[in-house]
Amino acid sequence: EPQQPAYRTHEVRNQPPPFAGEDLFARDAALRAGVEREGAGWAGERLHEIGQRANSAEAIALGFAANAHPPTLHTHDRFGNRSDEVEFHPAWHRLMQTAVGWGLHAAPWRTPGPGAHVARAAGFYLWSQAEAGHGCPISMTYAAIPALRAQPEVAVEWEPRLTSLDYDFGLRPAAEKRGAICGMAMTEKQGGSDLRANTTRAVAQDDGAYRLTGHKWFCSAPMSDVFLTLAQVPDGLTCFLLPRVLPDGTRNAIHLQRLKDKLGNRSNASAEIELLGAWAQRVGSEGRGIPTIIEMVNYTRLDCIIGSAAIMRGALVHALHHTRHRQAFGKALIDQPLMRNVLADLALESEAATVLSLRLAGACDRAATDPHEAHLKRLGTALGKYWVCKRASLVAAEALECLGGNGYVEESGMPRLYREAPVNAIWEGSGNVNCLDVLRALDREPASLEAYLAEVARAGTNPHLDATVREIKRLVTDPDWREMRARYIVERMALALQASLLLRHAPSEVADAFCETRLGGEGGLAFGTLPPTAKVEAILARAWG
Repeated sequence: EPQQPAYRTHEVRNQPPPFAGEDLFARDAALRAGVEREGAGWAGERLHEIGQRANSAEAIALGFAANAHPPTLHTHDRFGNRSDEVEFHPAWHRLMQTAVGWGLHAAPWRTPGPGAHVARAAGFYLWSQAEAGHGCPISMTYAAIPALRAQPEVAVEWEPRLTSLDYDFGLRPAAEKRGAICGMAMTEKQGGSDLRANTTRAVAQDDGAYRLTGHKWFCSAPMSDVFLTLAQVPDGLTCFLLPRVLPDGTRNAIHLQRLKDKLGNRSNASAEIELLGAWAQRVGSEGRGIPTIIEMVNYTRLDCIIGSAAIMRGALVHALHHTRHRQAFGKALIDQPLMRNVLADLALESEAATVLSLRLAGACDRAATDPHEAHLKRLGTALGKYWVCKRASLVAAEALECLGGNGYVEESGMPRLYREAPVNAIWEGSGNVNCLDVLRALDREPASLEAYLAEVARAGTNPHLDATVREIKRLVTDPDWREMRARYIVERMALALQASLLLRHAPSEVADAFCETRLGGEGGLAFGTLPPTAKVEAILARAWG
């Protein structure tokens, strides 16, 4: 008879336990401090609830299921009639229902007040760590309200549904819907970010409505109840609200051609659509499509920053958890000097993204009555959209590497974070678009630069920050090279703003290391190159909450 082996080959040792069940809000010291500082301390109880739910075993399973079973397009029914429906896994609907129930799509418009946008930003940041893809329609619904208010009769009809806490999925006339979700269909294949190159045409009808004909290259969340879109009229590009179902209950002439097969964001559907005389209502004046959607763009860009900060935080926490439990060469990974350097460097990047996100959300709360906040909201959002979204991919990749081969497999969740990170850098204007937008703001609104410099100056004196501010002042007044160097200018401006916020609000160990490495050139180009002067122990203690 065969002999039994003297040892077991599949005894599981030296593997971390699942990271689940922890309150992500309680674990995030920078987030808690920022929420309190920016006027949303009243939301603490709800944020603890979201933080616990986001890291529950149930939410983690929903995130995996929604991505393992991506949406499916059904263009026709069994009889050959067009159906134009997108089928989602039940996990997607559970995620959406939870987000809507917490008001992450609309809370500041439902109950405006001090800290409303900050509380919503913190909730969006926490819940995005459970699953980021469904954040797309949540964000678009949130951002659509200011644009709709440009056309009061349209806002009166749709705002109550778009701000409802009921997730009411299904194709029914608006009058029968308790709640609604808004998508967007802006870009076309010949123009992309150059929206003025759009060729979709709108023809006015006798009843004041319009009929739209054209092809949209990207329609985000095509299962939505209504869409904001752009089309040409004789006076120029104009904004329209496009419902999926007409008031009489019939389907609008919106044909879904195909779903995009995307790198990441796979739980969410993005489609090409064809409009064949689709019925729509004008939003804003004819020829004023771009100005009408500007406020919407600012809010979706803010969510790109918040979503990227959430990816960074999620990646960092998983790396910290893994390295605290994994042994190598006789001690825990987190006790290895070089690994500690990497983790501390990632922690600096994560906290800088978080503090900037909350500061910009606070500016949204105060912009209506404070010119300084309005200018900071405008310029700071473009700066953050470029820089924070760029850094998310690098942070996700480095954090994944902290887990080694374990991080490269899907079960860890790290590959999904890595694939998700680039979308925020592309959506709502890629890097170059945002950099040129910063230059445009500096030219058209000189007060925005004054507000930016005043905000940075609140940090007081720091040699690295002071030198960077002098460099920025020189660069923005150089007409010969300014556009070609726009990325460098925006990078320095974003870093200076982050550094100033950390100097004001973070422990000195965090702020000093950030200024030395990001502004002073004491670190290298890769993460894990902090100088010996960095207080790594204190930085890691702060990062773990």
